[in-house]
Amino acid sequence: MQISNDIFFAEVERLLGEGGDVMIIIRGNSMQPMLRDGRDRVVLRRYEGDEIRVGDVMLFRYRGEYVLHRVVKVDGERILFAGDGNYKRKEQATTEDIVARMVAYVKDGRRVECSDGEWLRYSRVWMALPMIVRRVILGVKRRIKK
Repeated sequence: MQISNDIFFAEVERLLGEGGDVMIIIRGNSMQPMLRDGRDRVVLRRYEGDEIRVGDVMLFRYRGEYVLHRVVKVDGERILFAGDGNYKRKEQATTEDIVARMVAYVKDGRRVECSDGEWLRYSRVWMALPMIVRRVILGVKRRIKK
C-alpha cells in the first residue's frame, strides 16, 4: 500500500511534534553513496532552533516537497543544502523550513549515531573531496551497480 507524501510527512511532523524520534526509509538516490534508496533508514529528531552546522543532514521543506540533504553553507537564517549524490544541484531554505535533524542512520541492521566517529569521518572526507572526484566516485558506483 502506498500513501501520498503529503499524508506521510504530515504524520512524520505530528510524531516529531510529540517529542519522539521518527525512523523513515530512504527514498531516492540523492544521498548516495552513504544512504541507499529503499534499504537504509534514518532517525530524525525535531529541529528546535538549535545550531546548524555544515555537514548536518536535515529534513526540510523545499518548493512544496520534503527533502533530506546535507548542509553545505549557513548564512544567518539562510541555509544551502545539497545531496551527497548531487554534485550540481543545491537547495536554499531558511531555518523556518527545517523540520528535523538526522541523528542516526540504520544500515544493514546496524544503527550509527551521527555523533559517532564513523559518520563524522565520512562526512568530513566526503565534504572535502573536490566535486570532480565526487562525480567520478558516483559514476563508478552507478556502473558497478548495473
